[in-house]
Amino acid sequence: MNQIELLEMAIKFHGHKCPAMPLGLRAGWVAMEKLGVERASNKELFCYLETGPAHAMMCFGDGVQVATGCTYGKGNIEKLNYSKIGIILIDVKNKKAVRVSINPEFHKMAIGSQFVQMRKNGIEPKDIAPEIIDPLVEKVMQASDDKLFKISNVFNFDFKPKKSTFELHECEKCGETVFATAIRIVDGKTLCLPCSEYEKAPAV
Repeated sequence: MNQIELLEMAIKFHGHKCPAMPLGLRAGWVAMEKLGVERASNKELFCYLETGPAHAMMCFGDGVQVATGCTYGKGNIEKLNYSKIGIILIDVKNKKAVRVSINPEFHKMAIGSQFVQMRKNGIEPKDIAPEIIDPLVEKVMQASDDKLFKISNVFNFDFKPKKSTFELHECEKCGETVFATAIRIVDGKTLCLPCSEYEKAPAV
């Protein structure tokens, strides 16, 4: 799949056009090129995503997932909640990594764009005219790597992947099934996280 096809797929996956998502695509591609690796089909790569829980340009993360094949479904991406626009991409087999982060000058320019000002005023991306969004997406897709990013040298990273579990339990309170990695024993009972009150569940 070429880069244009991946961009089209990423827009469908993400749900709207915006400049931050393609920036994530570009970051993923740069990191893979630097490491000399291809998109992960299994767990050949692992990505630490530096974005946070609530800030502009979080869409970056969806582009990273599409580019690298590091996805939350495969469990080979982890959000660090640094509220930065950057990634650390790891070649799991060779224990090599690279960090790619947004160039501060480009970041400041992007935050000052008309698109971002409209978003600050509560206008959703899908409601912003293509003549405003499309040139920004094109700029991200065509800009040189060094204009967009700061790119580290490849460095050693002694990554130890977490082993997946197939062990299943039934919560003795709610009766729902839960994998062994998230059970808690409370007063001798096997409970899921919400029932153990170890982590509060959202109201349903």
